[in-house]
Amino acid sequence: MKRFTLILVAALIGLLSGPAAATTLKPGKPRPTPAIELAQAHGGHVSLAQLRGQVVLVNFWATWCPPCRKEMPSMERLTQNLSGRPFRLLAVNTGETPEQIQAFLREVPLSFPILLDPEGETMKAWRVFVLPTSFLVDKKGQIRYSLAGHLEWDEPEVVAVIERLLAE
Repeated sequence: MKRFTLILVAALIGLLSGPAAATTLKPGKPRPTPAIELAQAHGGHVSLAQLRGQVVLVNFWATWCPPCRKEMPSMERLTQNLSGRPFRLLAVNTGETPEQIQAFLREVPLSFPILLDPEGETMKAWRVFVLPTSFLVDKKGQIRYSLAGHLEWDEPEVVAVIERLLAE
């Protein structure tokens, strides 16, 4: 719990010094993902391993994080635009209650799964130190791109990266 608190304090300090700047996806050497086995805010569970064969955007966020809130509508548009394709978005909420998430979803309706990481264990496993942080996972379950900060996920350059992963 102490490490989780320190991570949240570091993220909050980053917010106080200015919002996380929009940036670009950073390619990296493909590496296996840590496991994700989490409950959904609307009930049920999601396992990242069950999504093998699909491109997955894993996003770590919180409702109190302004850059996180800013990028959510573009994530919804991306999800809608790629509907019917082997693409999934998993939004891992860190440290908040289902009630807090439901209040946010009344303001910003989202169709993709919101996963609950109440103690930040998954966040730690993925080595996330700032919110939002996102990872693009290829069909083989390898992390191929990462991003610390927010992004307009439906911008043509970003969609082109996802399309390349979908074509592999």
